[in-house]
Amino acid sequence: MGMTFLQGGEAILAERAIAEILERNSGAVITQLTGGEIELGAITDALAPSLFGDERVIVVKEIQDLGAELSEEITSYLANPDENVELVLWHKGGVKGKALVDVIKKANPKVILCDTLKKDGDKAEFIRQEFTRLGRKVNTAAVQALLDALGSDMREVSGAISQLAADVAADKTIDEASVAKYQQGRIETTGFDVADAAMEGKRDLALVALRNALATGTDPVLIISALASSLRTLGKVSGAPRNAKSFELAGPLGLAPWQIDKARRQLAGWNPDSLTAAVIAVAQADADIKGAAADPIHSLERALLVMTSR
Repeated sequence: MGMTFLQGGEAILAERAIAEILERNSGAVITQLTGGEIELGAITDALAPSLFGDERVIVVKEIQDLGAELSEEITSYLANPDENVELVLWHKGGVKGKALVDVIKKANPKVILCDTLKKDGDKAEFIRQEFTRLGRKVNTAAVQALLDALGSDMREVSGAISQLAADVAADKTIDEASVAKYQQGRIETTGFDVADAAMEGKRDLALVALRNALATGTDPVLIISALASSLRTLGKVSGAPRNAKSFELAGPLGLAPWQIDKARRQLAGWNPDSLTAAVIAVAQADADIKGAAADPIHSLERALLVMTSR
């Protein structure tokens, strides 16, 4: 199938490119790995020939963080690639991992540049393109207002754009007043707002809600508690008879009827594997927040990415 090489440190551009590749190959078996979190042999196992000849997409993110032995696993594969595999590699830039980058480029991959957006002009163009992608009109004042408020984090900008597109009437041009109203609403964000967005698979909104909650003083422990509580509710409801009325299940499950109805709506986007992965990710984030990691906020973000990767 081929190979795609993403190069550059703008995460939202890399994630968007990966999402487009996965969408084009929706019938393939998907494996996603992240450098710095991969055990020795995991890349080789993922790239090993399939007994059934399935088409597969293997995504390895942040390959600059791979150790020498893991880098060699990619190098070995490139010497004898599988025609049924689309290999997607993301390097965030810089000199780290340059030797592997040189090997990859010699294999003539499709290259997608994801350079960090540093200039305001480039950021403004990204904002306009995002609104165009969503079929919405935006004026210059609104673009500048988004830059002024959130311009240091383009992933957060993307989430804000998605929220604005959802909140503002479809026949209305998004203007500076729309952005101001969105900014005022941020102060009300809670851990359960983060959890609701994550449970519904809305990655951009979940990440923006997380930043908003932290910025307005919500304790990370409360956010992880909300995520865990939502997953527990989903687990309880998933095992209940589908034809039972919510008010009949309320007593046995120890939940309010509206919680059961909400969980049933959310269940449509989950399967046993994704639910298991989410529980593991939230448990790890909980441990990290309580002292097992130097950057607990990164752990929370990683948990949200897992919860919305389905």
